[in-house]
Amino acid sequence: MIRILLADDHAVVRQGLRMFLALDPELEVVGEAANGAQALEQVALLRPDVVLMDLKMPVMDGLTAIRHIRAAHPDTEVIAVTSVLEDTAIIDAVRAGAIGYLLKDTEAQELCRAIKAAAAGQVQLSPQAAARLVREVHAPDSPEQLSPRELEVLRLIARGLSNREIAQELVISEKTVKTHASSILSKLGLASRTQAALHAMRLGLVGQSEG
Repeated sequence: MIRILLADDHAVVRQGLRMFLALDPELEVVGEAANGAQALEQVALLRPDVVLMDLKMPVMDGLTAIRHIRAAHPDTEVIAVTSVLEDTAIIDAVRAGAIGYLLKDTEAQELCRAIKAAAAGQVQLSPQAAARLVREVHAPDSPEQLSPRELEVLRLIARGLSNREIAQELVISEKTVKTHASSILSKLGLASRTQAALHAMRLGLVGQSEG
């Protein structure tokens, strides 16, 4: 069961999301938040697998909340949700640590698919988005050196493989994959697997058309 927190300042939106997600037996909404500060508190209390985070909220905006959540709770993935598709918003969300980016009018089936992908650690970027993001989002100039195994894991993350698929590919456990992924983010000074995938593209470990 994938545990989900809904963060949106509109109760009607949260109610609608609950209705959509309740139709999928693999998903469970464990909490709600009306602003970024509440979202941060709820993540600490409930430890959800995935947060659906509206970017424009009172008290603490979604981008700030994403940064805090990813820093304090790296096992919780965050999907940014917004009503407008803008390059700057996508770039800011990825910089903050979001693993995904969805519009509020996303179909229920696509929303469920995106949540499951995020929970599985899958990074999914269109070639157009990757080409733009890889120029804007990158690791520090002198990151700590990755081990050969970590480079392998990084390459497979960039190809869009889930933790399970990476484990099968490398003949290791999913827990070991998660450990390697956390180490990669720490060494590169990055907040999300999406940022790590973009960094892998910059290093030439994977082509921008792959994944």
